[in-house]
Amino acid sequence: MVNGKRLVALCTSRIYDTQIYGFTKKLNEILQKDNCALLIFAINSDIYWEEDVNPAETFVFDLLPYEELDCILIMDEKIKSHMVSRRIIDSASKSDVPVVIVDGNYDGCILVNFDYEAGFEAIARHVIEEHHVKHPLMMAGIKDNEFSDRRIAIFKKILAENGIRFDEETMLSYGDFWADPTRAAMEEILKRDCLPDAIVCANDIMAINVVDMLKNAGIRVPEDVRVSGFDGYDEVFFTSPKIATASCDIMLLAESVADTALALVNTHKAESVYIVPELIPNESCGCESCEQSKSNLVAGLNSSFYRHQDDTRILYNIASAMQIGNTVWDMAAAIHEHKTKCSLTVVDRNVFNLNSNYFMKDYDEHAKRDFHLIYDADYAEEHRFEHLPLPEELFFDKTVNRKESVLSGNYRDRILELLEGPYPLLFNALDYMNRPFGFNCYYFREFLITNYSRSAIVTNAISMGIGGFVNLQCQKKLLERMDEMYRHDALTGLYNRIGFMRIYEEERNKPENIGKTVTLIMSDLDGLKYINDNFGHADGDMSIAAVATALKESVPDYSLCARFGGDELFAVIIGECDSDGIIRKIDEHLEDYNAKKILPYVVTTSSGAYTSVFDEDYEVLKALKIADDKMYAVKDQKKQKRNKPN
Repeated sequence: MVNGKRLVALCTSRIYDTQIYGFTKKLNEILQKDNCALLIFAINSDIYWEEDVNPAETFVFDLLPYEELDCILIMDEKIKSHMVSRRIIDSASKSDVPVVIVDGNYDGCILVNFDYEAGFEAIARHVIEEHHVKHPLMMAGIKDNEFSDRRIAIFKKILAENGIRFDEETMLSYGDFWADPTRAAMEEILKRDCLPDAIVCANDIMAINVVDMLKNAGIRVPEDVRVSGFDGYDEVFFTSPKIATASCDIMLLAESVADTALALVNTHKAESVYIVPELIPNESCGCESCEQSKSNLVAGLNSSFYRHQDDTRILYNIASAMQIGNTVWDMAAAIHEHKTKCSLTVVDRNVFNLNSNYFMKDYDEHAKRDFHLIYDADYAEEHRFEHLPLPEELFFDKTVNRKESVLSGNYRDRILELLEGPYPLLFNALDYMNRPFGFNCYYFREFLITNYSRSAIVTNAISMGIGGFVNLQCQKKLLERMDEMYRHDALTGLYNRIGFMRIYEEERNKPENIGKTVTLIMSDLDGLKYINDNFGHADGDMSIAAVATALKESVPDYSLCARFGGDELFAVIIGECDSDGIIRKIDEHLEDYNAKKILPYVVTTSSGAYTSVFDEDYEVLKALKIADDKMYAVKDQKKQKRNKPN
């Protein structure tokens, strides 16, 4: 409970599916009447019971605020992963949160299920017994899948009760609950000399495809082959002929789930519930036509169809604009568009540490994340005339999250504010290259299926935008580092010949530099050969680096310092300067260096300076030669002084 409201979390997938959308709408209506707020945590695809698969988008289920929830609802058959459902259940158990399993079976949980066995038995028995079928075939689901195997067992039982011998070779095919495998199975069936007189399908999707394949082959349904489905999907009322099925009424399920959840949050007690699907005989089995209201579904499909291309293009443009942003704030600003209204974007701040690519380094699922809000549609709308990007202080505060959930971090108060509204909050994980890095929260202010349908592609666009932005920024940083290495001397950090000539030409082409005084200071390490021969080249390199540091720290910041090779270092200073003072600073710096290092030799340098005018006739290589000559003159004076007898 938070701020007097009890919190119920719904874990599901494909929130934009018409059945799940209807379920969610009904569930929210009932919960709202009893002061409960609904938080929806959804993935946008099914896992299909592939338990070795762990898509990054399931990270959204790790973001449940377990310690503050009053009840968790898991639509197990929609998520289609025992591994994911158990992960949620285990986390709930640690926080002592009751769990209701919708369409599933887990120890220690309250169950609200359709009695699929009873429903499938009703439609299968109707086709075989009421229509006196003698040679039926069952189009089963996935081989060795528990749901499919139970329906196969029921099919066999009905055959046995009606004196029909079951022959696996001619009476059982597998359509894997999906279109393409069903069509492949039907191609083999249609090659037979003798077709079955009925095909009993384990779900409606397979039944729709079976009917289509039969009709394309010139076989009449139901006159030649009767067909039945199971699930009661809306699509069965759009086929010709309309398909017989058993309807798992989603509204009855929503009411039962809501009642069970309220019983748990109010009394901490509830019983499991089993709902028998409604038998719907129809044209495909040889019965009279059965209609259901299509107006709402057609309106929803039309709206989705006409908006789809527009949404896709706009969201592509958003993702592209995000990727090419120059800063995090440019990237965040690019999210704002009327298609992204009513949404928040929360991201792990570590994503924007460009010293290592978040998406390329080894993934550590236990690593600490630092979630921060980077986009709030309402705030962006209020400040739409104030020239985005948005101010940094709105987002990255100094607080590290105590927990990783949708109710932690600098967005907690904002989400609690949104929970006061009459509509549920929807959460999707943000992921890129199968790495989760944050979440999107949608706070729609009306119940429209088009909003829920768009949420999936908005999440995808923002994920791609942020991921692409980080990749491009890391590439730029890597290129800058490579360019830095290419243009700079590895030992001293000064420009090398290539780097110096490039930056020198840039300065030469600036009109404001023409006519200015230009000074070139050449500095050469004294006694490099002596140091190398007696103390090794490592000491020689260290001494060259010391002279380079002395030069760089003695000249103005805007100077161009370079090493073309060996121990000859120089600086080009455009503008007035005191060359004699600079040379004194170089010597003083090396005196300090020698005093601190206490080496068996002394690091000194000889320097020469040449001052001229930076005009069209100025040639840096000639100036370098003049400064070099002056430097050698100083070096000769030092030698003569050392060799002069006392």
